[in-house]
Amino acid sequence: MADLLLNGHFDGLADSDEAGDLHLATASDTPLTARAFELSDAEKIEKISGHFAEIMNILGLDLRDDSLRGTPRRVAKMYVNEIFRGLKPEHRPAVTTFENKYQYRRLVVERNIPLQSTCEHHFQPIFGVAHVAYIPNGRVVGLSKLNRIVDYYARRPQVQERLTVQIVEDLKRVLHTEDVAVYIDARHMCVQARGVEHHGASTITAEYSGKFLNESTKQEFLAAIHSKMPA
Repeated sequence: MADLLLNGHFDGLADSDEAGDLHLATASDTPLTARAFELSDAEKIEKISGHFAEIMNILGLDLRDDSLRGTPRRVAKMYVNEIFRGLKPEHRPAVTTFENKYQYRRLVVERNIPLQSTCEHHFQPIFGVAHVAYIPNGRVVGLSKLNRIVDYYARRPQVQERLTVQIVEDLKRVLHTEDVAVYIDARHMCVQARGVEHHGASTITAEYSGKFLNESTKQEFLAAIHSKMPA
């Protein structure tokens, strides 16, 4: 199975329930078709609205009811403008770095970044927090940009493992350093609201690069994100 995962091939497995149940991802990049950006947002909303109305019809829901009539369009707008807005490259946050004039060379940690995403296997919500750290090289970045990068990659159909790697790789590129760490702790509604329905379960993923592969630096990061806030 590991070879299948690394090579991005499943020999039909991706078409079955098994791929989703095993929580497998085929690549570190979000899987997109060559035509992903051909339609405008308005065109996507129109098409999704029609398809979702058909789903509701198949389920036997009466779209003539006042409460349900606007649901297909509401869902379509939510998909395009909100929970999947990270699919559009133009929504990637503009990140400006600044010269590290004060020569700070220790950890910069932004912890407890609220995270909201969507499981790509069942289209169920994922809620959690991300903790991000880097060691400045010649440049530093405004702290809110770390939050925005996390949100950008979260706002698309995801698996948590891929999300963790995508955040690390983008931060390495933006900050021009290998010294980056990301730790995510999240609850998946595909585990809590369906299937085994284990409401207390959460998933932890972590990715370390550069100096964070050193055990002492990694432990300094973990101690920082798990420490209590002052009263």
